[in-house]
Amino acid sequence: MAQRVKRGPDRKGRFGPYGGQYVPETVMQALAELEISYRKLKKDESFLTELRGYLSDFVGRPSPLYFAERFTAFLSGPKIYFKREDLNHTGAHKINNTIGQILLAQHMGKKRIIAETGAGQHGLATATVCARFGMECIIYMGAVDIKRQAPNVEKIKLLGAQVITVESGSKTLKDATSQAMRDWVTNIRSTFYIIGSVVGPHPYPMLVRDFQSIIGKETKRQCKEKFSRLPDVIIACVGGGSNAIGIFDTFISEKSVQLIGVEAAGHGLNSGRHAATLSKGKPGVLHGSYSYLVYDDDGQIILPHSISAGLDYPGVGPEHSALSDSGRVKYVSATDKQALAAFELVSKLEGIIPALETAHALAYLIANKKKFKVRQKVVVCLSGRGDKDMANFSENDKD
Repeated sequence: MAQRVKRGPDRKGRFGPYGGQYVPETVMQALAELEISYRKLKKDESFLTELRGYLSDFVGRPSPLYFAERFTAFLSGPKIYFKREDLNHTGAHKINNTIGQILLAQHMGKKRIIAETGAGQHGLATATVCARFGMECIIYMGAVDIKRQAPNVEKIKLLGAQVITVESGSKTLKDATSQAMRDWVTNIRSTFYIIGSVVGPHPYPMLVRDFQSIIGKETKRQCKEKFSRLPDVIIACVGGGSNAIGIFDTFISEKSVQLIGVEAAGHGLNSGRHAATLSKGKPGVLHGSYSYLVYDDDGQIILPHSISAGLDYPGVGPEHSALSDSGRVKYVSATDKQALAAFELVSKLEGIIPALETAHALAYLIANKKKFKVRQKVVVCLSGRGDKDMANFSENDKD
């Protein structure tokens, strides 16, 4: 039975034992300044009105809750609804957070913006808001991800941002994040770092969660409008975990709602080539925070693998770590092969091409359809659209 979950973080920035601030002394003052500014602005009605205005008129919220009729028929059991974050401006949930953080940066007087990106969606969303507000934008991206997410890279450049290729390590999201943090430490006074997920040192896991919680708030209201009650199950993919926390947050206290997070099993949980942090990892410190990671007996980070660039990360947000320990959220996984099959199937059934990240959540539903009861209401967070993944799909579909 799931334990009662205390909503964090506490005053030390921890969700239970997870989270905190494992950063150089030079960064501590910047984090304190960020937290003070955020806590002040989140109570400022003029700031909140401004944020709501951009979410409505620039992002296009609320995103629809869509009944996936043909996918439901294919599963022959639960009724499936998609929370359509793919319909947001820039094509994913990431813009919810970047709008919030760019407004925060503006109020703090910061003019230079940096960010990391894997799938390119956070980089695209950051470049988009920087263009809107006329700020300098630098995006760090691994060389491997630049190749497999070429459409997003071109969009980022078109918007006026500089893309810096990261050639170190696995040349993916982990290394892009490390490089962005080094930049931030060097240019701490002039630079605002827009972190893209619920990871990093406090207060980032908190503020990213808060900006993304609009997903769950809308979902709760829409479920009551559509079928006059809460959903039975909510499913979301988990890399760092921002779309999942975004839709889970409002429902954590609703014990009748089962929450399921789907990680990337890559070539299989026992293959050594996966990104299933909560399924196969253990606690440690990465990028300024204590959470579950995948590392070897010598304490070295194991290079993660996922066909999905957005899930190809060796850590996970500290709140997810706490939710896993408590049992409130069930964390499972899906392989590359299962995700590719789900990507193709849902595209053909619904006329909606999901991101490969989202395809992991859909794959779990397909593989476990007999575990769900007839007429159960299941909401899947459709975290992004899959046009960015077409070259990756075409290449791997031949294997």
